[in-house]
Amino acid sequence: MTLTPRAPSRTAGTRDSLGYRVFTIVNTALLVGVCLAMLYPFITVIAQSFSSSGAIKAGLVSFWPVGFNTDTYAAVIGNGMFWRNYGNTVLYTVVGTAIAMALTTSYAYVLAKHHLRGRALLIGIAVFTMFFNGGLVPNYVLISSLGMKNTMWAIVLPGAISVFNLLVMKSFFENLPTELEEAAQIDGLGWFGIFTRIVLPLSKAVIATMVLFYSVAFWNDWFGAFLYLDKNELFPVTLFLRNLIAGASTTASESAAVGSTAADLNANIQSVTMILTVIPILCVYPFVQRYFVSGVMLGSVKG
Repeated sequence: MTLTPRAPSRTAGTRDSLGYRVFTIVNTALLVGVCLAMLYPFITVIAQSFSSSGAIKAGLVSFWPVGFNTDTYAAVIGNGMFWRNYGNTVLYTVVGTAIAMALTTSYAYVLAKHHLRGRALLIGIAVFTMFFNGGLVPNYVLISSLGMKNTMWAIVLPGAISVFNLLVMKSFFENLPTELEEAAQIDGLGWFGIFTRIVLPLSKAVIATMVLFYSVAFWNDWFGAFLYLDKNELFPVTLFLRNLIAGASTTASESAAVGSTAADLNANIQSVTMILTVIPILCVYPFVQRYFVSGVMLGSVKG
């Protein structure tokens, strides 16, 4: 009988050695420093949004509000058009993300099948659009000629498929075990049944990631609305806040001499608008974060 030598285990003395303690201290300090470096800008923006205009202009705001002020929040939130446009943003984000996920998942699943005729052509068409597009004026003419100007579809359809997300999802589908699909075919499932009942439930991690990517893109988009929407009641909240910042910047110089409220609002209106737009994404991320963890761990269970 051959005895296999056991791997040396780490003893208590090794764990408590000077080198290990130094490594732990340095590693902890570096991680804390990285976390503070990432949190500092966000904390500063929050503090500025609740600070007075004089403190902001004097550069006195860092981690804590100076001269506590909520006038800008009251002015923005008290505007009825703000809530109308906020509802538009939620609608555009939900509808746009649903359409984008339906098109991206189905297209990626098709491209993941190596036996598909014309697969190389379909991939080439998708990749081609990453490097070449018609340009701003042709896109505007196209949207207008299709009758989508001043409609929700001008916002949700042009960005329905991100080629980067498409290729990521295609790679994920290609790594799924083919034996599962073969077993499903033997049980009588067609391609659509395999896709909806086998593939999608196994792809929760990548689907949650793509949902977050698309949601953030639709939520933050204002340029498409700036081009294709002329009615204020159709604006997303990002365009409303952009116009608010532009208007405050224009009137601040005119009203600063007489001490108008507009000058005070302009000092922290950018911070307020950033907070109001980022809060929904921060609320959604904790529910999606566990799927990111699952996605990271997928590679560790392969045999």
